[in-house]
Amino acid sequence: MADASTTTQGAARAAPVPIRLDKVSKGFHHAVKGEIFAVKDVSIEVQPGELLTLLGPSGCGKTTTLRMIAGFEQPTSGHVYIGEHNVTGLRASERNIGFVFQNYAIFPHLSVFENVAYGLRVQKKPDDEIKRAVNEVLAVVGLAGYGQQQPHQLSGGEQQRVALARAIVFQPRILLFDEPLSNLDAKLRIQMRSEIKDLQKRLGITTVYVTHDQEEAMAISDRIAVMEKGVLVQIEAAEDLYDYPHNEFVARFIGRANLLPATLREGSGGPAVELFGNTVGAHAAPAGARAGDAVHVMIRPERVGLTRGGNGVAGQVVSRTFLGEKTEYQVAVGEQLIQASLFGQGRSDAFVRDEQVQVLFPSERNHVIAG
Repeated sequence: MADASTTTQGAARAAPVPIRLDKVSKGFHHAVKGEIFAVKDVSIEVQPGELLTLLGPSGCGKTTTLRMIAGFEQPTSGHVYIGEHNVTGLRASERNIGFVFQNYAIFPHLSVFENVAYGLRVQKKPDDEIKRAVNEVLAVVGLAGYGQQQPHQLSGGEQQRVALARAIVFQPRILLFDEPLSNLDAKLRIQMRSEIKDLQKRLGITTVYVTHDQEEAMAISDRIAVMEKGVLVQIEAAEDLYDYPHNEFVARFIGRANLLPATLREGSGGPAVELFGNTVGAHAAPAGARAGDAVHVMIRPERVGLTRGGNGVAGQVVSRTFLGEKTEYQVAVGEQLIQASLFGQGRSDAFVRDEQVQVLFPSERNHVIAG
């Protein structure tokens, strides 16, 4: 892609603005269930120039939240701020936003140039300004020379770039994405998410991005807001969400996790847990938890160790799956099934089905979640 510092429309971009949601809710009346909420009391502050991702399963309220930021949906209660302005009552056309839809919403009868120019023509911009702005933004998204192509002549990735060009050509204050990569194949998704992240950082535009794909969210985001059943559950940088989830839902939704029943204990150097009859150190205890409380220990599969000797917990290999760079194991410890991912393991040192092993849980990675 071209350098965005001289684009778009040949002018310096305005300073990025924050986005703030203040206890925003969206309720509906259901004939049987009564009042139900797609979004309930969500408060989020998106910092100027930040890329924040709304992440969660289908029906969690992430797209409804995005549409309330855009002005396509009106909140039942609460307020939406863009910059210092309360835009809750403004129409989408009055908010100066760029929106990239899931299906791209490209006009099939218009050329690439006219698709990108559409919003500027609606604004009645002069023809010379439109020509300059469209050509500049096509270069930014890697489509220089594509202006006369028709949508049916483009690949999925090229169509996605057209949608992105159309969203940024008029220099919006904020940029919103609604699952823009869901229609692409896996390899192209990886390529395009990298390009979106790179472009967003070069433009410096405040961005909210919706996806249900946790890997995609972790790859592009400054922070991730995890939603469940219309409620904001946790908002952190990807590393903190992965290592220190607040509850079982976040632990299981962000990557893969072993959630093991344990009892909170007092260790000599800090929190500890009794796990499979052994007392091991823990990273931290949940707020308000006391020694003797039933808790769960969250350990990621790649942080579980397996050996043929040592002072671990006795287990038996149930299954082995070779995946190239790593080998996945399931190991039975009593009635508990442990997932372990070992990297760089060759055939000579691989464990086999039914083999007796020792399972190691490194104390600095034992994250405790309320039981």
